[in-house]
Amino acid sequence: MSEIEGSAVPANISPGSRASRRRFLQLSALAGAGAALAAPGAAAASAPAGQKAGQSKPPVNGRGTNATYYNDAQFNAADPFVLHDVSGYYYAYSTDGATTVDGRSYLFAVYRSPDLVTWEQLPGGAIPADEPNRWGRDWFWAPAVYHNRSTGKYFMFYAARQRDNVERDFGYASFEEPCKVGVAVADSPAGPFSSIANHPIDYFPYDPDYHDVNLIMDATQLKPPATLAEGLTAPLGTYIPFIDPDVFFDEDGRIYLYFSRNAYRNWVWDTELGKYIEESNIYAVELTRDWWNDPTGSTLPSIAPAYRDANKRVDAPPGARRDGYAPILSYGADPQAWENAHVNDYTLYHGTRKDRRWEEGSTTFVRHVRDGRGKPVRVYYLLYSANNWENEYYGVGYATSSGPLGPFTKYAGNPILSEDLSLPISGTGHGSLAFSPDGQESYYVHHGRPADGPRKLYTSRLLMDGAGVDAHGVPALSTVESVSDEPVPSGVAPYRLTTSAGKVVVSVGQSAPATWTVQSANRVPMPLANPLNRVVVGVDRPDVVAVAADGASSATLTGLRPGTAVVTLAYQRRLASGQYVDVVNRRGAHSEPVTQVVRVVVTNRPA
Repeated sequence: MSEIEGSAVPANISPGSRASRRRFLQLSALAGAGAALAAPGAAAASAPAGQKAGQSKPPVNGRGTNATYYNDAQFNAADPFVLHDVSGYYYAYSTDGATTVDGRSYLFAVYRSPDLVTWEQLPGGAIPADEPNRWGRDWFWAPAVYHNRSTGKYFMFYAARQRDNVERDFGYASFEEPCKVGVAVADSPAGPFSSIANHPIDYFPYDPDYHDVNLIMDATQLKPPATLAEGLTAPLGTYIPFIDPDVFFDEDGRIYLYFSRNAYRNWVWDTELGKYIEESNIYAVELTRDWWNDPTGSTLPSIAPAYRDANKRVDAPPGARRDGYAPILSYGADPQAWENAHVNDYTLYHGTRKDRRWEEGSTTFVRHVRDGRGKPVRVYYLLYSANNWENEYYGVGYATSSGPLGPFTKYAGNPILSEDLSLPISGTGHGSLAFSPDGQESYYVHHGRPADGPRKLYTSRLLMDGAGVDAHGVPALSTVESVSDEPVPSGVAPYRLTTSAGKVVVSVGQSAPATWTVQSANRVPMPLANPLNRVVVGVDRPDVVAVAADGASSATLTGLRPGTAVVTLAYQRRLASGQYVDVVNRRGAHSEPVTQVVRVVVTNRPA
């Protein structure tokens, strides 16, 4: 049994950093504020304009239910990271979307779901914005959470722009993007998280071979030298700002931190284009296990000794430590044309933007598969996003390697997730890997945009097989990009609807409460306030009892005249068309509606 929290996964996949699981690799709702008062089976209005229409009935999906979901882009959620908790809930952590509670602001929105597709937002956020150990000035980005089941601690890695000691840690007080990674800890996946220290992790990645052309650029810092020869006159060496932490726990017990080098201060000469492009690349560094093994959760992660001061040059001037790193992914090492969406931005935007490339938002996992010759092999997959997140060209590709530190080779069919105007959806990317409750299906939870505006939360199937093999003979990945009706993840059903009482006795003119809950197969409550699902309430004798909805999961029953009535509750899910359909549990050829009845007896005397 793993010490890392998450959902069950197929035995040939080691989830590593972003794959949630319950066991480790064995080989090593109601719309609005109230309940729907209608007969079960009643349909809602048609789909809003511009929304892709769904089917009139959900497809039979062979997974114990007819229930479906669709990506309704309901929640603001940039750079989502998903943790499958021991409670059975999935938690998604987002760069944006946090709210203010009782006048207190928070960082990083927290969403919760029993099934990976029906979400609710928790109040506030993960970290209080005024926490005592706040070290970041702004740019709080890309939270990622890992649970140690042995200690019970939850660790949140996140990036921010450093507030203090910029000149000390980056060499220049004017360093524009002094980004680093910090770690916060909590005893609950819902938080609140508290930063372990009032500073980021003790890591100072340094590139000793980089000619820091920013030092010979003009004050705007937008246009680099026109020639390589001029760029080579710039001083050597720069500290590396970094974001987008992704922690990978390998099968041998070693822990790696993957991160994205900011494009800032990384002008790379492109021989083909004949100019400098400022690039974001993906690097990695090994971490020690001290922080993970600390039962108090008070130890800040540190890098392995081999990386400490590894890039110190003998002839370098005195200064702070200069740590090493392992290059993982870059355009220069493995160029792909789809990553060139912004290499002419300086001209297109009339000198107000830089020519840039991005590779960021990585997710790493390992699989045990067979190659084209039938030989068992271990393959490391690294999902990443490229291009500008603000742009419609943002997309997802992946690369593979035989080891955690590479060399990685990009899949020739990249991108595997990108803009689709027919849906519409654009700006797709920066997500995390998660598995269905029974571990049989994999998903990529990511952000995207249905139109202009903030990034929204999407859940897309990630197919590990069925797309053929890549150039190395290992299974290729593909995604199902959809805003129409899709089967709920496997292992969610059968559903269970329960009520507070099977029989209620009231007198004429008096009232009694009724409450209900819908649970997944793992007995995790469904968020009935999310309009993707609801419980409808009907009564066979409305002249005997009146039913008034009080909210998503309760109603008031009022006696009108003596007699007996039956109140029927039915669980429904909404289709992309806007219609609601009754949900049934299936076992073989047998189908059973997810319903419950309450017998209401109205008397002339007090109950």
